[in-house]
Amino acid sequence: MRLLSAATGLIFIGLFSLPATADTLTMPPKDRVPAERAGAEFEMPAKGMSMRQVEARFSTPEHKAAPVGDPPITRWKYDEFTVYFEHQYVIHSVLNR
Repeated sequence: MRLLSAATGLIFIGLFSLPATADTLTMPPKDRVPAERAGAEFEMPAKGMSMRQVEARFSTPEHKAAPVGDPPITRWKYDEFTVYFEHQYVIHSVLNR
């Protein structure tokens, strides 16, 4: 029994004496605009705008994805940004990377 306790103790001592190592991953802030767009002002659809208002103000999008889920979420992709709608109204607009 003593031999087992001694062996277990040596194993734990060996494990705790190993050096700890880690990698560091640096991420840019979420709100940072990519360098190619720095200084440029982009107007994007505001929350609550209707599909009709968005299309009248920003023209026809490059791609209109079909509604998905319940409530239906629709995605319109423009060259510089993507707009997300719930039913007929904007819920979010994001810059494309």
